[in-house]
Amino acid sequence: MTISRSARLAIGTVAATASLAIATPAWTACAPATGSPKPHPHEAPAPTFTEATVHDPSVVTAGDQVWVFGSHGASAYTTDLMNWTQNSVDLSQDPDNPLFEDIYTELAETFAWAQTSTLWAADVIQLADGRYYMYYNACKGDSPRSALGVAVSDDVDGPYEDLGIILKSGMWDEESENPGEIYDATIHPNTVDPDTFYDADGNLWMVYGSYSGGIFILQMDPATGLPLPDQGYGTHLVGGNHARIEAPTIRYDEETGYYYLFLSYGGLGADGGYEVRVARSESPDGPYVDANGHDMSTVKGAEGTLFDDASIQDYGVKIMDGYLFTREVGDPGTGAGTGYVSPGHTSWYDDPDTGDSYIVLHSRFPGTGEVHNVRVNQMFMDADGWPVVAPFRYAGESDGRLKAKDVAGTWQIVDFDTAISAAPALPVEVTLAPNGRVTGDLTGTWRIGRDNAATLQTSDGTYTGVFTPVWDDQRETWSVGLTVQDSTGDSLWGRQVVVLKPKDAVAAVAADLDLGDTSAVVADLDLPTTGTSGTTITWESSDPAHVSTTGDVTRPGVGEDDATVTLTATIRNGKVTTTVAFTVVVKARPAPVQVGAWSFEGTLADDAGALAMPTVTGDRIDNTGGTVSYVADGVSGSALHLDGATGVRLPDGLIQGDTYTVSLWLRPSALTPYTTAFFAASSGTQFLSVVPQGWNGETMLWSNNNGTWYDGFTGQLLPLDEWTHVAFAVDAGEVTLYIDGVDVGASSAFNDVLTSPTALFALGVNWWDTPFQGDIDQLAMWTSALTPEEIADLATA
Repeated sequence: MTISRSARLAIGTVAATASLAIATPAWTACAPATGSPKPHPHEAPAPTFTEATVHDPSVVTAGDQVWVFGSHGASAYTTDLMNWTQNSVDLSQDPDNPLFEDIYTELAETFAWAQTSTLWAADVIQLADGRYYMYYNACKGDSPRSALGVAVSDDVDGPYEDLGIILKSGMWDEESENPGEIYDATIHPNTVDPDTFYDADGNLWMVYGSYSGGIFILQMDPATGLPLPDQGYGTHLVGGNHARIEAPTIRYDEETGYYYLFLSYGGLGADGGYEVRVARSESPDGPYVDANGHDMSTVKGAEGTLFDDASIQDYGVKIMDGYLFTREVGDPGTGAGTGYVSPGHTSWYDDPDTGDSYIVLHSRFPGTGEVHNVRVNQMFMDADGWPVVAPFRYAGESDGRLKAKDVAGTWQIVDFDTAISAAPALPVEVTLAPNGRVTGDLTGTWRIGRDNAATLQTSDGTYTGVFTPVWDDQRETWSVGLTVQDSTGDSLWGRQVVVLKPKDAVAAVAADLDLGDTSAVVADLDLPTTGTSGTTITWESSDPAHVSTTGDVTRPGVGEDDATVTLTATIRNGKVTTTVAFTVVVKARPAPVQVGAWSFEGTLADDAGALAMPTVTGDRIDNTGGTVSYVADGVSGSALHLDGATGVRLPDGLIQGDTYTVSLWLRPSALTPYTTAFFAASSGTQFLSVVPQGWNGETMLWSNNNGTWYDGFTGQLLPLDEWTHVAFAVDAGEVTLYIDGVDVGASSAFNDVLTSPTALFALGVNWWDTPFQGDIDQLAMWTSALTPEEIADLATA
């Protein structure tokens, strides 16, 4: 399937980041990674996928295997770009990383300099000596204090032996890697995110950088894998003043003769707006320009700013962003639709057998929070020599010729504008008529040419790219996708959709319409008003005082009976109509009582012995196998101790509704970003978390309600090894935060997240982040919002 880089150099071919850079012709159609013949996509069997979790994947090949190495020591490999085998996992999940004999001993200097216990995005390349060189890096996280080094192994999967640190950043009032210059984070790089590659002449380079002073490139010694002398940080390519630009990768295309610099803009979290942009140059070390000819070395944040997106968002060609092909009621599949959330930190792979190109990345997904997996999408060139990317993951699709009749029909099309935003690009409905006309929310003309070449002419401009067979994962069927770009770098993605006849559409909506569990409702209901193929849905309520026709819920008062309401949906498409009825029980507000109290006097049981016994977890809320202990010097008596690899799952369903109080004492012995001390969730996208060190470096109450985030800032950071009282009181959606009994912030914008009667609760763990390390004592919860005076009493040790 592939040959090593050293072998390619020996035979005089062009070496590149992942594999042989065989020219990818303009308008190249899809082809399988193995090069074996496939049936037409409409006749092909359904693909199978095996997922891997590697954040910030970087590609290298070893024989027939395509490997990805990423952050936190994670790695995986595949032979077909669809089914992955996980080789190593996040260091927080398994510190005994198989890539090194003893990673913490081997890289002790790196961890010490960066003041961290994890690694960032690694890059592996095979050099001319046949050995594999891993460019590892570690960063403090809340500052650009980082170290970048290299380790070597005879085998791609290790064990790797350290050759030492080659670059450092984040020195305070000290000389930087540029002799005679004191380190300045606004102009000097954060030494992370390396990508080492060969140019067209066989010279070795390393591009790197993240935020801070921007992206830089160094020429490397191909014999040693180390930087050539006297370069300092190297040549600046793009960014500065802490602009959110990172994860550089450079790919040379033999046919166009350009070097393509792929970058990720924005923040990597589900709410960060991560996206992929590209610029190109005739030389590996620049200058790089975008489709409008802008010199990318001038693109940076305004002086004196931090994460100034406004200054950078108009530059670079955006080829991938968060998007959602929406799903209507009655459409196949489940959920809101299909798409990517914060896709980025790309690498690439060129298949030496077929010449086809692929972009390899990590992505989060709609409705799944921070869960992320590796994704591979096929990549093509448009008529102007810019990359365009297939709108769905690679599924082994064939390179069969598409005809105009395959393409004509109704489409959803998303437009990736220039804004850096966490909001997904949403589709408009467009018809590509058999006569070549484009109607609907876009108007103009379309045509399909040789090798599935796509051209759309609209009032906004002329877009070129390809129509491509795709596996639509929402509909679980082979279909047709569209990826095109205009001369200014504006990119469109599209998927073909099926329009049902009115009778079939109404039946599909009636079968699919679902309000979830309506047996114990405490929050407003989402009543859909549209369905598949132009279907409309209207609602009637038997008791509008408790449930309105728009889903607004008013709960009966304390002491009143629950309200039972019938909601009736009328489903209509053309002259076809049917109705569906739902019984909704609206729970009365509970009396203000204490739900439970835990003093942790050598046991996890609640003080009254009235609740189910909590269970001990591993390093995630749904893992098992951990152990807990107790310390004698609690706030009162003993206290629960969590070791940073263990959590406690409390009984489910402790609180439901929008009025409650949580109080606890915390004594962290370590602070790690996003770690939860107290966690409660109705689902993976509907949760709240007491975070001792939040994304902004201070203690937070953090919550997410299906993509709507709340940041409850406290203005301070919990001290290490000291007891601090933390509490929050929620009163019908208004939250007040308390530290040591003092009100540190109130807001009426808090998310109503405890809507499920089976919501889960935990201490020290969630589904994603490093567990809490430290002590917890005197946990208590109420079904009322306690007064400031009551909170102050609780904070008196």
